Amino acid sequence: MDDWIIDIIGKARPLAGMGLCDHCLGRMFGKVGTGMTNDDRGAAIRRALEEEGCAAAAPEMCPLCENVFDMMPRFAEAVADAVNGVESDNFLVGCRVEPSVVSREKDIWERFGLETPESIKTELNREIGKLALPLIHRAVEFKSPQVVACIDTRFADVELDIAPVFIAGRYNKLSREIPQTIWPCRACKGRGCARCGDTGKMYQTSVQEIIGDIALEMTGGKEHFFHGMGREDIDACMLGDGRPFVLEISSPRLRDIDLDELERQANVSELAQYRFLRFVPRDEVQRTKTATPTKTYSVRVRAEGKVNKERLDKVALSFKDTPIDQRTPQRVEHRRADLVRKRRIFWVEVGACEDDTFELTLETESGTYVKEFVSGDDGRSVPNFSEALGMQCRVEVLDVLAINDREPMRD
Repeated sequence: MDDWIIDIIGKARPLAGMGLCDHCLGRMFGKVGTGMTNDDRGAAIRRALEEEGCAAAAPEMCPLCENVFDMMPRFAEAVADAVNGVESDNFLVGCRVEPSVVSREKDIWERFGLETPESIKTELNREIGKLALPLIHRAVEFKSPQVVACIDTRFADVELDIAPVFIAGRYNKLSREIPQTIWPCRACKGRGCARCGDTGKMYQTSVQEIIGDIALEMTGGKEHFFHGMGREDIDACMLGDGRPFVLEISSPRLRDIDLDELERQANVSELAQYRFLRFVPRDEVQRTKTATPTKTYSVRVRAEGKVNKERLDKVALSFKDTPIDQRTPQRVEHRRADLVRKRRIFWVEVGACEDDTFELTLETESGTYVKEFVSGDDGRSVPNFSEALGMQCRVEVLDVLAINDREPMRD
C-alpha cells in the first residue's frame, strides 16, 4: 500500500461507505498522490480498502455527482463544436454545475475535515478540456484565453465568452459636423424619439461608427467601442498625422481580419480617414486613454476691432511657456464638474492677419480649452489672449494639427 494511501485511508473508509464514485472519492484527496487522475486515485483507494476487507464497491449512481463524469465525452463534443465555430489561437474550458452538487460537496469537506480536496468544477474543467483538445487543435490558455467555453453540465449547453479584438490606428476627422463617438439623443437617452428620427442619436454618424460598423461586419462581433487619445470638438477637424485611437470589437467570431481591407473600406468616407491600423493587446486601451501629449492647434480668430500684426506678435510671444487657470467653460458646464484646471501654453505664433481677423498656431498642454484661452470666457480663463490684446476675440474655426505623442515638445 502506497504511503499516501496509508496517510488518508482512515478518512477514506466512511467516504467510500457513502457510495461515492471513483472520481468523487479520489477528488476528496485530490492534492495527494500526484501523477494520477482523480478517477485513478479513487480506484486505488477503493482497492486498498478492499484489501483491508472493507466492502467498497463502486456504486451504480454516485450520490454526490450523480454520474456527471459519464457525460464528459458528450460535454467535450459540445465544447469542440462551439469553439470550432469561432476563430481563435487558444481556448479554455469552464463549467456550471448543479448548485446542490456544489453544496453537498462542501458539506462533505466540512463534515469529514478534509484538508486536500479538489472541487468538482476544477476536475470537470480539466478533464473536459483534455477530451476536447484533440477535437479543437488549439492551445489551452489559462491566463488570457481568447475563448472560454463554459458548459452547463445540467443541459450540455455551451456559452462562449469571446475576448474582444483591439485595433489601434490614427484618424483624421475632416468634417465639422460629426462627433468622435456615438452621441446618444439628449431627449430620449438613446431609445429613439421624434427628435432624433428614432435613431437614438444626436448625429447620424461618427468617427467611431464609420470604421466600427465595417469592423463589426468583418468580425461578426456584437458591439464596437472607441477609445481615443482625447477628443476634438464636433466643429473641429483633426488634421496632420491624426489622433491615436483603439477600436474594441466585442465577441468577434473572426479575429484575424484583413486590416488593409478594413482601412480601404473605411476610407471611402469623406468625413474621416484612418491609417496605421494594427492589432494591439488590451492594455493599449488604458495607455491611449491616460496619455497626456501636448496638442498643436490652428485657429482663425475674429476680434471686435482691427488688429495689428506687430501687436499680435508681441502678445503671442508673451505666452511662451505660460501657466493658465481655466474654470470649466460655460459651454460644457452642464456636463462637466465645475473646477479650475491648471494648464500651460507652450508657444503661440501669429499667421495671416487682415482687418479684424487673424490666425494663430499654438501648442498647449493636454486638456487645455483653446477657445476659452482666446476669448477669456468671461474671466473664467486667465490669463487669456483677449485680455492681453486689450480687445475681445473669439475663435471662428479650430483645427487640431498634431497630437504630439511621438515627437518631443517644440522649444
